[in-house]
Amino acid sequence: QVQLVESGGGLVQAGGSLRLSCAASGRTFSTYAMGWFRQVPGKEREFVAAINWSGGSAVYADSVKGRFTISGGNAQKTLYLQMNSLKPEDTAVYYCAAARRIGPVTRWDDYNYWGQGTQVTVSS
Repeated sequence: QVQLVESGGGLVQAGGSLRLSCAASGRTFSTYAMGWFRQVPGKEREFVAAINWSGGSAVYADSVKGRFTISGGNAQKTLYLQMNSLKPEDTAVYYCAAARRIGPVTRWDDYNYWGQGTQVTVSS
């Protein structure tokens, strides 16, 4: 079992930055894929970024490419999402997830473990 706890969300003005963290505990393996998703009420959970827990190439949604950076891994037991140049449309609950497979993994239903989410609100 893997436990994931997100932190770092909050209220920020458009153009600002936030750094989300996801602390992992339990049976975390280097072969896990890790990802960030986001969701607004009434909409499906949306892929944001993904990486292998052991490091390597990252994959990003087109909407965040060039603004967000995913990092972290097995050594730190923590996953990060650095979000720069934030826009009001980035407002959502952000979730950290882990998949028992080699990634990067972009489909939300391929993930096995989820954190509780952290709210990010970007004001215009």
